[in-house]
Amino acid sequence: MDIDSQKKELRRLVKQRKKECSDEKKQAASSLIFQQLELLPEFKEAQTVLLYWSMKDEVQTHDFALKWYQDKKIILPIVEGDSLKLRVFTGMDCMVEGNVFGIMEPQNGPVAQISDIDLGIIPGIAFDKTGNRLGRGKAYYDKLLAAQHFPTIGVCFAFQLFDNVPADSRDIPMDKVLFA
Repeated sequence: MDIDSQKKELRRLVKQRKKECSDEKKQAASSLIFQQLELLPEFKEAQTVLLYWSMKDEVQTHDFALKWYQDKKIILPIVEGDSLKLRVFTGMDCMVEGNVFGIMEPQNGPVAQISDIDLGIIPGIAFDKTGNRLGRGKAYYDKLLAAQHFPTIGVCFAFQLFDNVPADSRDIPMDKVLFA
């Protein structure tokens, strides 16, 4: 099976596992993941953190963003065309439904520069223990991460962690992966 077929099959498998996991379990696991994150020196030392505004099937970030945005600069991505633009999260007042995937995005927050990021918290469909990441297939994060290096932590539910995730030269691995 070629790498694209392997990725497609892994996305299908994880999609099924997500359906089998209750919202309550996802929320509980998300809380545990962010408790782990808060203990890491990378997070404690970071002033500017790239986060994401989670969709229903992802590790839930909303509470974490609301908890930390006044103490750290929280940057959220906005999908524009085939790339991600960055804006500072300044609270719920700035959030509007985005044009792609229906994800809430900061509309009027200040524009952020990738060079400002001290730490990136990155979602994915699947990860392996060496940091390889499988995304949704649009390469938004791979393009962003290829543009500038900063420490990255992938976050996922335990059922999204595998021994081996198919990756090619365009896939940017994470420095760490947290899961629960």
